[in-house]
Amino acid sequence: MSHQALSDFIQRHPRLLILTGAGISTDSGIPDYRDKNGDWKRKQPVQHPDFMRCEHTRKRYWGRSLVGWPVMRDARPNQAHEALAELETRGHVELLVTQNVDGLHQSAGSQKVIDLHGRSDRVICMSCDFGCSRDEVHQRSAELNPAFTRFTADTAPDGDADLEVDFSGFQIPDCPQCGGILKPDVVFFGDNVPKQRVLDALDALQRADALLVIGSSLMVYSGFRFCRRANEWNKPIAALTLGKTRADELLNLKLDAPIAPVLQATLGQLDRLTSPAKGFTLNPLSPE
Repeated sequence: MSHQALSDFIQRHPRLLILTGAGISTDSGIPDYRDKNGDWKRKQPVQHPDFMRCEHTRKRYWGRSLVGWPVMRDARPNQAHEALAELETRGHVELLVTQNVDGLHQSAGSQKVIDLHGRSDRVICMSCDFGCSRDEVHQRSAELNPAFTRFTADTAPDGDADLEVDFSGFQIPDCPQCGGILKPDVVFFGDNVPKQRVLDALDALQRADALLVIGSSLMVYSGFRFCRRANEWNKPIAALTLGKTRADELLNLKLDAPIAPVLQATLGQLDRLTSPAKGFTLNPLSPE
């Protein structure tokens, strides 16, 4: 069974570098990017060069965000996030590196976290040092564009939405300090992950006993690189995710199974092994 195999893996390799992707947040209502074959489910997300050079792309991005951002903002951690926070409490997590920008690991209680691609709840100016909360920019967008607040659409990953309307009249909220371009503090596709984040994650991988990938197809190189490096360093690699991954041939353990139930059962199995007389019950999510 999947949870037995994963608990055995953790027992053999008790200090893990954990890498998570969009698949861990789908139970929180945040869509993922790819299907079980690793192919795009929808049009590709905004590209960094297009966002920076094209005003229409920025209008489209911020206009769609009026629909999509509240879904991400209001998402709450699910039991998979909570299970990883519990693994950290038990001393099994050297570092958690997430490709997600939703902040749900921290909300669940994880403390050893690197947000590899940044955080969607912050906005920065690309010309000066101005920064503010995403909610502030969201509110300004709504005030500048009241007609766009009536639209509804299916949500897409990272605060986007599948909204196709005429965005030519959308007023973009510019930097209040210098008038520059405002952008969520995330690494868009086509941009580079800050070097120090990668170095810090690789340092943790060197200290760890093994790499555990959860909810990622690893189709993006920024995540796949950790599997390549783990393989070079002879670090065992396990993956818990639905469908294929780019690193399948490098894996020592592949679990194609639902994430939250397997993690919960794994915690229970580990608990029984360490405390035979005591069962482990994961607390339900708080209503807040």
